[in-house]
Amino acid sequence: MENMIVSSSPHIRDRDRTSHIMRDVCIALVPALIASVIYFGGRAVYITALCMIFSVGAEFLWQKLTGRPVTISDGTAAVTGMLLAFNLPVSAPWWICLIGSVVAIIIAKQFFGGVGHNFMNPALVGRAFLLASWPVIMTKWSAPFTTGFIIPADTVSSATPLAIMKGSLEGTLPGIFDMFIGNIGGCIGEVSSLALLLGGVYLVIRKVISVRIPLTYILTVAVLTFIFPSVGLSGFDSMMYNILSGGLFLGAIFMATDYVTSPITARGQLIMGLGCGILTFVIRRFGAYPEGVSYSILLMNVATPLIDRFTQPKAFGTVKEKKGGAQ
Repeated sequence: MENMIVSSSPHIRDRDRTSHIMRDVCIALVPALIASVIYFGGRAVYITALCMIFSVGAEFLWQKLTGRPVTISDGTAAVTGMLLAFNLPVSAPWWICLIGSVVAIIIAKQFFGGVGHNFMNPALVGRAFLLASWPVIMTKWSAPFTTGFIIPADTVSSATPLAIMKGSLEGTLPGIFDMFIGNIGGCIGEVSSLALLLGGVYLVIRKVISVRIPLTYILTVAVLTFIFPSVGLSGFDSMMYNILSGGLFLGAIFMATDYVTSPITARGQLIMGLGCGILTFVIRRFGAYPEGVSYSILLMNVATPLIDRFTQPKAFGTVKEKKGGAQ
């Protein structure tokens, strides 16, 4: 008679590993990296490489110093560094990459127990810290085709479409097609909606992410900005400029869908996307800062445990208690 082994659920395990998922995320980010090189030159690769090296190095050193197992092979630190770089202007100095990486990896991730335990997206925490500490550096956008490889000595400043719509900077709004392909000023990895969309399609096909959060997020922003258009724009133009500019596609596809900091239930993911969309609209329209994607995702990250709690399906066979106690 064969031995019967009894164990707790789950009994069906997925063959995917964290390293495989992170590999797919890196592949999905390649189109956006290529687009950034086209518009911002080789310095985009330089900034991205620095952030990835500093992030992996910070995780390695912290785990060595604290006596924890070294887990850099899972690829999470490398992806965090890549996403951090995509949230930086191409003119950022090297020490911004270093500080942002240390904050993202050590403070936002390792302080809470490492991979799987952080309650906010590490890359966005790093960006938020840098933006609060050095706002001038973090909002100095470069016009396409004006940067060098290492030292952006001849960088030409450019106003982002969101800043122009907000009225905080003067300028002429670019064409919608230019915004779609990425021929605008902005962070390294956020400018080309086309490239980010290609990466998102790849992740959906590979079943790395679901469309629930990205689609709900983008549609919420689209509907709100169409109904309540920016001053001087039609509903359609306001909608297109808001969904194609800033970090909406980058945040919705690659950061709001983070496994650790987003809800695990289907209803919870819809709530996550809806909440991010509403907060992004409110911050962009009524806040002092023209962009709101980073802060909206971080705020919803904090709410994720509560969302999971109230959207968790009942266990099979559970009997609902009657009011007044058992009869």
